[in-house]
Amino acid sequence: MTQPDRLAQFPAAAMKFLRVYLNRLQNLPDAHDTVVVIDVLRSFTTAAVALHRGATAIYPVEGVSAGIVLAGQLDRAVSVGAIEGGDPAPGFEYGNSPAALLTADLAGRPVVMSTAAGVRGLQRFRQARQLYAASLVCARATAEAIRRSGAEEVCFVITGEWVDRDGDEDVACADFIEALLRGEPVVPADFARRVRESDFGRRFVAGTWPNLPLADLELAAQVDRFDFAMPVVREGERMLIR
Repeated sequence: MTQPDRLAQFPAAAMKFLRVYLNRLQNLPDAHDTVVVIDVLRSFTTAAVALHRGATAIYPVEGVSAGIVLAGQLDRAVSVGAIEGGDPAPGFEYGNSPAALLTADLAGRPVVMSTAAGVRGLQRFRQARQLYAASLVCARATAEAIRRSGAEEVCFVITGEWVDRDGDEDVACADFIEALLRGEPVVPADFARRVRESDFGRRFVAGTWPNLPLADLELAAQVDRFDFAMPVVREGERMLIR
């Protein structure tokens, strides 16, 4: 069933859209207006859960060592992260698991996050006028924030495509947000299905990867579970998701 959408009343007729793939062997173009870095499985689903659980901010840091150092500098910080392939980052309190954070005590605490895809995408496009971390659980809120901002050009950064992964979980999220901004009808269940059926999504279903629990996939495929966007701001040399 097609879901009615208040954004459809004001389609982004003049808004331009482009996409880049973080892991392709190409020179990534500079995007100066609005950049939406997407990591559905799992960085920015995890970030959304952390904020929902009351974290004061997420500090995306590229590199495990840098993340450990920053966590030691921030009062009561919680470290969350994974290395390439999804295994927990050594020395961190939590892996990159949104389901694991559903019961974590994060209220009033900063979270330091280091991941191999989403965080790297934010760092690459940190100079954009507006920068968002996005996933399917907060996609509609992201579209609404972009609309309110008066963006003229939106660049979606697909982080989940690798040589052995189609990245369709992230492409689906980009398709959903773009459709909302264009005022096109959407069927949320179709986008949730694409997350589950993506190459990476199937690894969670297989049950043979101990650090890829099915609970993470089911959470990541919940369209618009949260009603907030995740803009990224800069405080000196640090980046924060709030």
